[in-house]
Amino acid sequence: MSTFVFPESIKSRPTYGKLQNKFGKAYLFIADAEGAEAIIELASKDPALMQKAHVVYIPKDTGDQFLKDLNNLNINQLYIGPSYSAAQSRIIQAFEQASMGLQVCLSGTEGLIGQALRDAMAAGIPHTSIQTEHRGSVSRRMQCVHCKGITEDVISDPFVCSHCGLNLFVRDHYSRRLAAFQGVCIDAEDPGNIPDSVELYK
Repeated sequence: MSTFVFPESIKSRPTYGKLQNKFGKAYLFIADAEGAEAIIELASKDPALMQKAHVVYIPKDTGDQFLKDLNNLNINQLYIGPSYSAAQSRIIQAFEQASMGLQVCLSGTEGLIGQALRDAMAAGIPHTSIQTEHRGSVSRRMQCVHCKGITEDVISDPFVCSHCGLNLFVRDHYSRRLAAFQGVCIDAEDPGNIPDSVELYK
């Protein structure tokens, strides 16, 4: 099971729980990579729940590892997509058409959870009513505060901005509006003085 306990940090840093079977008229699950494990575990406790579920799943680098198990759950509506951006219009439509009693559950990487929460809030669904569970990679979706570009799946600190090329320090400051952590130039006051890059949480 690919779970990770994040160390305590500042208040803006997202925290995650564990998906629970809460009563609802319908269920919307959005997951990527190892996030499928959380859905499969929840369904094992109450298989009938999947008959009212719409699942949007993005395998990422797990390939077809979880597809057989997901297909065996008798999910009412299952969509497999190549990326969040490819699935985004479907996700936004599901949020906009949501009726009272819909349970929204997000599982997988921080990038997936953050983007889905952002789109849910834009549709008027409060983030406090959405269940989240982190699974898999601890990579981050980072915004460069200098050029405003987004770099996906950052796993090292410092890292090079994929847009402007600055060396950025990975901060825990997080923007729900942007669904991204913030990266700041690490050698602004002493150009060229860049510490060795290390893997996050190592």
